[in-house]
Amino acid sequence: MADSASGLCVYNDAALAIAAMLAAGVRKVAYVDVDAHHGDGVQAAFYYDPRVLTLSIHRTPQTLFPGTGYPAERGHGAAAGTSVNVALPAGTGDAAWLRAFHAVVPGVVRAFGPEILVTQHGTDSHREDPLADLNLSIDGQRTSYEALRELAATVTGGRWLALGGGGYSPVRVVPRAWTHLLAIVSGHDIDPATPLPTGWLAHAATASPETPLPIDMSDGTPHPVPFRPWDGSVEQPVDRAIQDTRTTVYPLHGLDPCDPRD
Repeated sequence: MADSASGLCVYNDAALAIAAMLAAGVRKVAYVDVDAHHGDGVQAAFYYDPRVLTLSIHRTPQTLFPGTGYPAERGHGAAAGTSVNVALPAGTGDAAWLRAFHAVVPGVVRAFGPEILVTQHGTDSHREDPLADLNLSIDGQRTSYEALRELAATVTGGRWLALGGGGYSPVRVVPRAWTHLLAIVSGHDIDPATPLPTGWLAHAATASPETPLPIDMSDGTPHPVPFRPWDGSVEQPVDRAIQDTRTTVYPLHGLDPCDPRD
């Protein structure tokens, strides 16, 4: 937060970077947070600023820190509609997470029309992370990185700042997820079937001998991860989360909350 540490964070690198961009003359910035927790600090920093779109897709705050990130938190005054929150049910896996992402994120970002895309890639949405209760695989996370790269390429002309974030499975998850992220950002994508380097495996075995090690850059999920796009129906709990967010913010961007093409 502006005057205090919160959670496991002391400095808000994302908010500071966005503030520096605005001070340098950037007119609009979109921030997309795919961490399992609500991006509360960045939202709070720009809740009244119509130049910044903050979009967080996270586990429902009903039983997860920081207890914020409901769809009704949509920005204030001239910034109404620039805070977007997708609160997912506990246990949401790859296919449902990707359905929610694609049903909300691209439409709002395109309508907002930012000059720069800033993204936060905490890995605690992974099914093995001990602090949250989402069910993504490395492959699902990798698919989200590809989707954000495509969004940056089509909306901001490739102007994209990707940041790290929370991740509490430091041997099995974080190294693979962020290696995929760095590869995708730099345009040197890694095949998910790539074996892990023997030198790294030896080091990891020494650092954490009780932890079974992965063997490659995948969790065995087909890639790209298949999912069923949202069609406007409400059949599963994740569809209700999608509908709640779209109903709250889509009209404020001139979009139809019921039309899956928007």
